[in-house]
Amino acid sequence: MQVREQLFIDGAWVQPSGDGTIDVVNAATEQVMGRIPAGDATDIDRAVAAAKAAFPTWSKTSVEDRGKYLTRLADALGARTEEIALSITGEVGTPIAVSRMAQATFPAMAPNNYAQVLADFPFEERLGTSLIVREPIGVVGCITPWNYPLNQVMAKISPAIGAGCTVVLKPSEVAPLTAFILAEVMEEIGLPAGVFNLVTGTGPVVGEALASHPDVAMISFTGSTRAGKRVAELASGTVKKVALELGGKSPFIILDDAPIDDAVKAGLNSAYFNGGQTCVALTRMLAPRSKYEEVVAAAKTAAEGFNPGDPMDETTRLGPMISETQRDRVRGFINKGIEEGARLVTGGADAPDGLDTGYFIRPTVFADVTNDMTIAQQEIFGPVLSIIPYDDDDDAVAIANDTIYGLAAGVYGGDKERAIGVARRIEAGQVDVNGPGWNPLAPFGGYKQSGLGREYGKFGLEEFLEVKSLQNFGPA
Repeated sequence: MQVREQLFIDGAWVQPSGDGTIDVVNAATEQVMGRIPAGDATDIDRAVAAAKAAFPTWSKTSVEDRGKYLTRLADALGARTEEIALSITGEVGTPIAVSRMAQATFPAMAPNNYAQVLADFPFEERLGTSLIVREPIGVVGCITPWNYPLNQVMAKISPAIGAGCTVVLKPSEVAPLTAFILAEVMEEIGLPAGVFNLVTGTGPVVGEALASHPDVAMISFTGSTRAGKRVAELASGTVKKVALELGGKSPFIILDDAPIDDAVKAGLNSAYFNGGQTCVALTRMLAPRSKYEEVVAAAKTAAEGFNPGDPMDETTRLGPMISETQRDRVRGFINKGIEEGARLVTGGADAPDGLDTGYFIRPTVFADVTNDMTIAQQEIFGPVLSIIPYDDDDDAVAIANDTIYGLAAGVYGGDKERAIGVARRIEAGQVDVNGPGWNPLAPFGGYKQSGLGREYGKFGLEEFLEVKSLQNFGPA
C-alpha cells in the first residue's frame, strides 16, 4: 500500500497543516491501496505563497532553459512509465495494456511536445508601430480529474511552466497517487523551489480554496460541467482567468455509405475506451434508418467482445468503474434508459457474471433511443452506448447538435469528402473523420457547456500567457 504523509510545497516535502487522510481504493479489488493527506485552505495558502514568491525569477528564465527542464521532465517520467501504469490501473481500473500507453506514455511525451512548441513560439512580434509581447500570466491553480489522472495534469503543467508560470496542483482525491510520483520527479530534475507545488484534498475544501485565492491569476480545471460552473463562480470573485475542459455527450454519425462493421467498431472503441470514463467518448451513435438494424446488430456483436475482467490481465479490454459511486451512477442510467422505453440490446445493470467484487459494469447497448431521453442527453461516464436513428444528413446534424455539450464528435462515411462536409457542421471542438486521429499538437476543448479555452500545442500554451502591446515602439 502506498502511504503518502506529506505535501510538496516550495521544493520540499512538508507536513500538512492537519492530520486528516483520504483512502485510495483499488477499483477491481475494492481494497484500500493507498492513503494521502487531506489538505486544507492553510496548505493552499502556503503553496500559493511559494508559487507567488517563485514567479518573478521563473518568469524571467529563458525560453531555452524552460525547454530544458521540460525535456528532463519527459525523460524522468518516461523512466517510470511502468510504475505509473500499474498505479493508475489500480486506482482507475484502466486495463494495463491501455494504461501503459494512454495513462503513462502519452503524459510523459507532453513535456517534450511543449519544449518543441516553445522553441518556435512567437513570444514577441511586430504589428505596425507596436511590439506585441506575450508574458506568463502568474500563479496558476490546476484542478484535475480522476479518469486520466496524469495525462490531464501534464496537459496543464507542461504549458504552464513552459510559459513561465508557477503552479499549484490539486489532483483528484480519488486517483491521486501519480501526482506524488510527478512531485518526486520535479524534485529529481531540480526544478526551482516553488515552481511546482502539490496539495491534495477534496474539491469542496482544497479545490474551492484554490479557485477563490486572490493570489492565483488563473485556474485551469478539467472535470464535470457542474463542478466547472462552481469553479468559475468562485474564480469570478477576483476576476481571474478560467480555462475549463468539461463534460461531453459526443455524437458519432454513421453515414449511409459507410462500411458498417468498420464504423461500428470505431464507435464502440471510443465509447468503451477506459470503461467509457472518457469525456470525448462517442456515446451517441447516429445510424441511418435504412441501415438501422444492421448497425444495431453489429453494435451488439462488437459490444459483447468487450468482456469485463481483471484490469491487470494483459488481454482485458474493459476494466471496472473507478468507484462504487460511479458504478452505481452508471447502473442508475441503465435503469433509466429501460424505464424511458429504450430497447436494451445487450448488457444491463446487473453485475457481470463472476465479477461480484470490483466496480464492474456490463458493456451495454441501447437501441430505439430518442435524443430527448436521459441516456442521450446526460454524460454517463460508463460503457453505455445509445443508438439513435436519423433520416438524412440534415437530420443527423440536427440531432448531433441538439445537446448542451460540444466537446467531441465523429463522422464515418465511404466518401471522405462528404464526411468532412458533415463534420464541419457539427458544433464540437474536435471531430474524428473515419476513425480516431490523435494529434497532441492540435487544439483540444469544447463548444457550449463543454468548456472554455483550449489545451495542447501552441493553443494550450497561449492560455497561460497575457498579451501586452508596447505602443509607439518604432517604425514598422
